Amino acid sequence: MCVRPIIAAVFGLVLAAPMIASAQDASDASARHRAGINVRERHQAARIREGRQDDQITRGEFNRLRADEAAIRAEERVYRRSGDGLNRSERRDLQRDLNRTSREIYRFRHNDR
Repeated sequence: MCVRPIIAAVFGLVLAAPMIASAQDASDASARHRAGINVRERHQAARIREGRQDDQITRGEFNRLRADEAAIRAEERVYRRSGDGLNRSERRDLQRDLNRTSREIYRFRHNDR
């Protein structure tokens, strides 16, 4: 009985398993990052709508926040068209913009009008 081919096959599988797992992790990470930006955008849109419905946000503030959201979405579209998804600096830039808008939402909803 020839044991060498069996050992070679097992050895090959042992070496290939980490590469397959890392490829899976990379695609999962990309999906998580994409979902992270989109989830934040939806969450912030809901916060803006709730603030407007509760009269915590004026019409002018509402229009400004909606314009900020539209600018972020446009920027994201440009980034996604320019390559294969978002790279680290593009993602960081979008997160920075979303953080700024989030702070504005908070300020507008808590300015005791």
